[in-house]
Amino acid sequence: MVVEIAPLFAPIPGGPELLIILFIAILLFGANKIPKLARSTGEAMGEFQKGREKVETELDEMRESDFEDLDENDEDFVDTEPVTSAEEETETEPN
Repeated sequence: MVVEIAPLFAPIPGGPELLIILFIAILLFGANKIPKLARSTGEAMGEFQKGREKVETELDEMRESDFEDLDENDEDFVDTEPVTSAEEETETEPN
């Protein structure tokens, strides 16, 4: 018995498939609207890229400021918790 495994992704369309897709796009949108559609898609991708870069720089700045705050706060840190040993914990636990 031979078991065939289905691919996870569809194959990338080649030349004839791309021509058919282009022909359908021309029928749907019209020849005049395709350049405008491509231009607006490019502009939207550019805006998305700018927004993503802005968020990444803000996150990097926050990480850097957090590390600086940690370094400054280390000097002021005072441990107020009592230190207990393992022997003291076992003696105080009820049996």
